[in-house]
Amino acid sequence: MSGRPRKHSLTLKGHRTSVSLEDAFWMAFRDIARDEGRPINDLAAEIDAGREVGTGLASAIRVFVLQRITDRRS
Repeated sequence: MSGRPRKHSLTLKGHRTSVSLEDAFWMAFRDIARDEGRPINDLAAEIDAGREVGTGLASAIRVFVLQRITDRRS
């Protein structure tokens, strides 16, 4: 597993985009989508729609993943 960010392709609202995420964040994000029975693109679109102006999508996904992991431990 690499600690360096790698590009991953997503489709948001019919448009292709990519995010650079470390393998651990990508795998956790994919697992969360699977556990919720949702396509990863739908989950990414929801995060994209809710992120603050000036916050990159990759950063928003990392915060989302971290929050979900934190919530599970509580």
